[in-house]
Amino acid sequence: MPALTVTERLELLRNIVRRPSIKDYMPLIFKDFIEFHGDRYFGDDPAIMGGIALLGDTPVTIIAQVKGRDIEELKKTNFSMPHPEGYRKALRLARQAEKFRRPVICFVDTPGAFCGVDAEERGQGEAIARNLMEFMTLKTAVITIVLGEGGSGGALALGVCDELAMLENALYSVISPRGFASILWKDGSREKEAAVLLKISAEDLLGFGICDKIIAEPEGGAHHDIPRTAANISAYIHEAVRRLSALESRSLPDRRYAKFRKIGSFTE
Repeated sequence: MPALTVTERLELLRNIVRRPSIKDYMPLIFKDFIEFHGDRYFGDDPAIMGGIALLGDTPVTIIAQVKGRDIEELKKTNFSMPHPEGYRKALRLARQAEKFRRPVICFVDTPGAFCGVDAEERGQGEAIARNLMEFMTLKTAVITIVLGEGGSGGALALGVCDELAMLENALYSVISPRGFASILWKDGSREKEAAVLLKISAEDLLGFGICDKIIAEPEGGAHHDIPRTAANISAYIHEAVRRLSALESRSLPDRRYAKFRKIGSFTE
């Protein structure tokens, strides 16, 4: 069966009833998860879940954007659009991981950060920018996996990493297709056309050197065999943690910086 098109993937990712979320994968990959709450400034943001767990016998820090599966969970997680306190919580946990030399595993699954007035009043732009700056300097391994939608700065705030992996049908973009269509054509209904033009599939981004690894899904999508998809994610994380943990921690920021400096380079 041929791979799904970008527009088919967009429809698949928007199907919250079928598409697995981090809550489906968590118990199949990690053990003894302990969730932490709050940013120590304003409050907690259920759109970003964070805490510590065991990957085999290795303690790790997990930071994950949460996709709701029904209307109540969607409202609780603000339709997977984090507020600034979510990003500040993520940074707090990342700093804690650096202190205790734990690898950081980030899971991205958001259409974008929340752009409401209250989020802007509490410093949404500053919170995202600070994550970009400080994740770049962390002296511990950071691995990011895009599970579904990876939209705009809301995704990139957890995407500054040593390695970026994507599930086969995931999408990762500098702006959501709907946002692209709304700005360029003043018509958000053309988001599927925009998705094709943006080149945001895992295969596209692997070719551009933005994505480092494509994690296979069962034919037709991850929902057809969640345990198998979780096993594929787990195998990648184990291998990446083993490889990155063997590096000198002081060298990680320079490697990370070099990785991002290459993005967007071209010759004429």
